Amino acid sequence: MPRFTALLIWSIFVLFHFPPSSSLRYVSALKNDSNTVIIRPPRAGSNRHTMFLPLFPSPPNSSRISGDVASRRHLQKSDAPRPNARMALHDDLLLNGYYTTRLWIGSPPQRFALIVDTGSTVTYVPCATCEQCGKHQDPKFDPESSTSYKPVECNIDCTCDNNKEQCIYERQYAEMSSSSGVLGEDIISFGNQSDLQPQRAVFGCENRETGDLYSQHADGIMGLGRGDLSIVDQLVDGGVISDSFSLCYGGMDVGGGAMVLGGISPPEDMVYTHSDPVRSPYYNIELKELHVAGKRLPLNPSVFDGKHGTVLDSGTTYAYLPEAAFEAFKHAILKELEGVHMIKGPDPSYNDICFSGAGSDVSQLSKTFPSVDMVFGKGQKLSLSPENYLFRHSRVTGAYCLGIFQNGKDPTTLLGGIIVRNTFVMYDREHEKIGFWKTNCSDIWEKLHISENAPENAPPQASPPSDGISPTAEIPSLPPTSLPQYIPQGETEIGSITFSMSVSLNQTKVKSQISELSWLISQELHVNTSQVHILDFTSNGSNNYVTKWSITPLKPANSMSKATALSIISRISEGGVRLPGSYGNYQLSNWNIQPPTKRSWWEKNYLVAVLVSILALAIGLSTFGTWWLFRFRQQSGLQYKPVDSVVPEQELQPL
Repeated sequence: MPRFTALLIWSIFVLFHFPPSSSLRYVSALKNDSNTVIIRPPRAGSNRHTMFLPLFPSPPNSSRISGDVASRRHLQKSDAPRPNARMALHDDLLLNGYYTTRLWIGSPPQRFALIVDTGSTVTYVPCATCEQCGKHQDPKFDPESSTSYKPVECNIDCTCDNNKEQCIYERQYAEMSSSSGVLGEDIISFGNQSDLQPQRAVFGCENRETGDLYSQHADGIMGLGRGDLSIVDQLVDGGVISDSFSLCYGGMDVGGGAMVLGGISPPEDMVYTHSDPVRSPYYNIELKELHVAGKRLPLNPSVFDGKHGTVLDSGTTYAYLPEAAFEAFKHAILKELEGVHMIKGPDPSYNDICFSGAGSDVSQLSKTFPSVDMVFGKGQKLSLSPENYLFRHSRVTGAYCLGIFQNGKDPTTLLGGIIVRNTFVMYDREHEKIGFWKTNCSDIWEKLHISENAPENAPPQASPPSDGISPTAEIPSLPPTSLPQYIPQGETEIGSITFSMSVSLNQTKVKSQISELSWLISQELHVNTSQVHILDFTSNGSNNYVTKWSITPLKPANSMSKATALSIISRISEGGVRLPGSYGNYQLSNWNIQPPTKRSWWEKNYLVAVLVSILALAIGLSTFGTWWLFRFRQQSGLQYKPVDSVVPEQELQPL
């Protein structure tokens, strides 16, 4: 999702009267009255993949958890081990604007790609009856196809539809984007790598979406925030998991990651900070100091405690500091840099602070850019690598830009996903603390030894839901135990991606349909049409064809980044390409990556050669012009008088 234009949200409201959801995609939140928060997104634009969703704090007089629920949670607290759901994350926060995971809803299961969001409490997907929903990654949810679906009937705790039959929800927020629909209950499954059995849960079935929700590739939102409708709260209230979940975002150029619903045995060297649910409805932390290159910034700790305090949000892309903290941080970074020079950012709409000359190898960035430390309330320190505060310049190779910005005039500190790349973050809600552990998120399963004894290919056994309904279908397989390794380690630049596709084509319109296919593929893979090339197509008889395609870097680049390639491959391999029914039962297969083509000296340096040639020609013409002008002036200085103009000699005077 692109960064929204900086405008004042004039209306944010929730019609559903369960404790409100809270989705934090903001920099400036202004209190308007006791029940409304007005939000101004900070850095506007349409070329940055930053996601801003509504901010819904609980009204002061409402309880986020009812007394009965709180009592149940208190009784459930114990050291007894509980199962957890181990799930892979897909996409890339800076490339796509979000991370997604896969959930299956209904019986038989229907798959969805949902944005993981710690700032939202409602999980929703497009409904089959939705006439104003965009084209997303997966087909819409069809309640009539699920034998276990039940609508949430109208009651005193919710806003009802016009017929007073079913509970509804509505979200309206920045840029006038919105989501609305009905609330339903069905069996939600977490994949065959999960120890957690399928469970019944309440979710939203969208009947209308507008704005960026309409145009995004992901199907919907998976709410992980604090609130009774949160998927985490529902599982905890049912006594299924312990009151904890964890996220691990992949590093720069890697993408993907991991998620665990439920508790785990934390690593011994995990760094903790207190998270006070009373301080704000969001996942806040006690940030006290920032150090750059081991030197503390001259800031009062109270600078990080303004308004909502320091908030950690999984869906916000970058980080935003109060004005005083940002200025001190920026000057400290600039003071430590050597061997690089400042350049303009990739988008002229922003005054990004960017540097060139650092090289393309992410592992070597610490030789150029200083370390940054976050110091928490009890003095515990979390060290950040350059990838935790930099993002790649999209137009200049080996250049990077600061991914930490000023939060306007708002005193809230907002830490987005860039801060926790390659960091395992444990949201231990039961003990009111958040833990951080620096690690490589691409092999997190082996490091944590989670569910080692679970069979990889067997779907989880479904426990009988509360109403006696049992799921009737197996859960589709998830990727293997480790995260998908689509690209071999060590590969940082990809020359092209090839894949095969079997489709049905009309023999009389093959060429026109191939052209249309090229455009459709570019739309589904989120690439430019100039990057999609047909390599070959052969007929298998009748109207069945096998086509071979190539996705190349956007010119004039000779390669694409690993993160870009991962995003494309994940869509190819995981059913992210959807075509109209006229192409029959199409199937994508045999994807492969190709290294960058080895270019000749002329291909690599043709621009320099052309410039040198032009310069040499200009010098030659200038030299010739100077010589010709000199000769012309020299010749014009010799004036000869005509013969008839000669004056007769005068007579010599006698001596």
